[in-house]
Amino acid sequence: MKAQDKHIKIINAATKVFAKKGFFNARISDIAKEAKVADGTIYLYFNNKFDILISVFEEEISSMIEQVTNSLVLEPDPKLQLRIFATKHLTMMKKNKNLAEVIQIELRQSTKLIKDYRNNKFSEYIDIISTIIKNGQAQNIYRADIRPGIAKRAFFGALDEISRVWSLSLETDYTVEETINQIMDIFLTGVLIPTPRTE
Repeated sequence: MKAQDKHIKIINAATKVFAKKGFFNARISDIAKEAKVADGTIYLYFNNKFDILISVFEEEISSMIEQVTNSLVLEPDPKLQLRIFATKHLTMMKKNKNLAEVIQIELRQSTKLIKDYRNNKFSEYIDIISTIIKNGQAQNIYRADIRPGIAKRAFFGALDEISRVWSLSLETDYTVEETINQIMDIFLTGVLIPTPRTE
């Protein structure tokens, strides 16, 4: 097996093990067993568990960034760009529940990891949202008083909570499309019923 193939195999195995056992409870031997390699083989590619976890984020999220940006370049409308981001993210998270669980749980609980990881691929990923907001403001589509940094967290937070529910197999009676429609409607138009204008 090529070194690159073995590297990917270990990453995939680690994602499954971290999702099942949690980062702190997982052992290198668990990952090696899942990947069907010797324990010592893991150390040929990674220094320790933190290195593996960061590699999971770096490689998986790099792939997500590539998929999203490739789709966005084909659509100039900032409103549709937000929908594309939501669609891609939720589709990927529903397809890969192990990755969804690792992102949601470990990125929040591993405080050392967050400090090390804050300015890397995950930040680049959600910055795509703030870029869309800024583009929409420049085109007078989105309100100028909206702060892109807050908007990106609010929007991603909604997507993240939905994918968390899916990863736990809860409330799965709604489809990806229905979920996206609801999130987009809430985010773009709010939840208030418009007040009729009085003459």
